[in-house]
Order: sequence, then structure tokens, then C-alpha cells
Amino acid sequence: MKDVMILVGAGQIGMAIARRMGFGMKIVVGDYKMENAEAVAQIMTNAGFEVVPFEMDLSSRASILNMIAEAQKHGEISMLINSAGLSPSQAPVEAILKVDLYGTAILLEEVGKVIKRGGVGVTISSQSGHRMPALSAQIDEQLATTPTEELLALDVLQPENIQSTLHAYQMSKRCNVKRVMAEAVKWGERGARINSISPGIVVTPLAIDEFNGPRGDFYKNMFANCPAGRPGTADEIANVAELLMSHQGAFITGADFLVDGGATASFFYGPLKPKE
Repeated sequence: MKDVMILVGAGQIGMAIARRMGFGMKIVVGDYKMENAEAVAQIMTNAGFEVVPFEMDLSSRASILNMIAEAQKHGEISMLINSAGLSPSQAPVEAILKVDLYGTAILLEEVGKVIKRGGVGVTISSQSGHRMPALSAQIDEQLATTPTEELLALDVLQPENIQSTLHAYQMSKRCNVKRVMAEAVKWGERGARINSISPGIVVTPLAIDEFNGPRGDFYKNMFANCPAGRPGTADEIANVAELLMSHQGAFITGADFLVDGGATASFFYGPLKPKE
């Protein structure tokens, strides 16, 4: 039996982190599309990792529990990477809230119940959540601590209060950060840690499609007018994850790290600031 890593979301960022941290472990990679999980498993297997692909639906507690059960066949779960999610251009409001907000909350809760002592997790949020105006302390606490099965019934998440798919995405990512804070307290009871990373625009196959699509000029303007002057790479997100998931990050838990080349700084105080 080996220590087991769960990787949810068979994308470039998740794979980059798994390659950085998953040596010597059994890695169970889950994705909504089995072919995506199999593709990542094949790449990593060819690089010497031990990887099992698994079809799973992040919006389903039963599916998440099935994946956890599969992982436990191989040993104790000591690491979690969650990089799954739907973007504003990929899905309607309801689906974004069900996957990105509710699903992530369930995953953190259920893995937190079984994580190995001294284990660690990271979930991928987004710079987008940092651009939304501050919520009230009451709403923040609701997003952080409401029982998972009651989350989607919160007033702030009802259709009349969600303006667009972008707003749903931002609320989901804000909720991710708050859930990480609350779950860190629970994970800490097992000597485990959980943090989140909020990346900016990172070059992936999906992002390249966006760059060449109708919103391409929006992204090119963002790159040109952020301090870094370029998009990021999955390996740069993995650099931060490596710190958070290693012994060097042993005093870091319940925190969110914005890794966006300064785009959010420019959005508030620089050339990317929206015109009044």
C-alpha cells in the first residue's frame, strides 16, 4: 500500500502539480470525461508515475465518495489536488454553481474526513473571485460554513441575485476561498492542511482557443497591461503549489494565493481599471 494522491480535473494545471508532488505515490486522476483522465494518466505513466484514471462528476457527492473509495483501495489519501471546474464561457449559471461552488465544497469536506495525518491539499480558485466587490461579513460566513447540502439554497445564490455566468463563477471562486478557510480548521484536527491558489490567465489548450476566439482582444489587452506583460504557465502555478504542499509550507493553511502576474493589481489601480 502506498500514500495516495487524488487529482480532480485532468487539465494542465492539475497535471503540472501532480508531476511536481506525486512521485512515489499512487495517483488517482478523476475527470467528468474518462478520455481526459485516461490521457493524463497515459502521459504521467509514460513519465514513470503510477496513475489510475477514474470517471467522476464533481457535482455529485456519490461520485466523489466513489472516487475516494477507489483511492483508498491503494492506500491512505495524503494529498488532494482539485483543479476541476467550469468557466463562464463553458456552462450556464446553474451548472457553474453546482460544480465550482457546491462540488468543491463537498470534495473538501469528504476528503477532509479521511485525509492522512499530516496530509495536504490545494484547490484551484481564480483571480476572478478577487475582482468582485467585497461581500458582507454575514454572507462570507454563510459561504464558509453553511452545510454543503444547504449551500445552493442561500439567498445570495438564487437566480434573481446572480447577474451572469461570470458573476456565478466569481461567487463560486469566492466561496472556494471561504470554504478553504473553514475547512482548514477541520483538516487541522487531523494535522492536515488545505490552501487555495487563484491563478490568472494560464496558457492551456482551452485558453488558446479563447485567445483566438471572440474574446481574444480582451485577453491580449490584459496581458499587455498587467505588470508581468504575459500570461502564465501551468508550471508557474505548480511552483506555488509545491511550496504549499511541501514541508516548507508547513505553517501555511486556510490561505489563498493570487498568482496572476499582477493583473488584479492593474484592474484596481492601473491601466486595466474599468472606465467609470
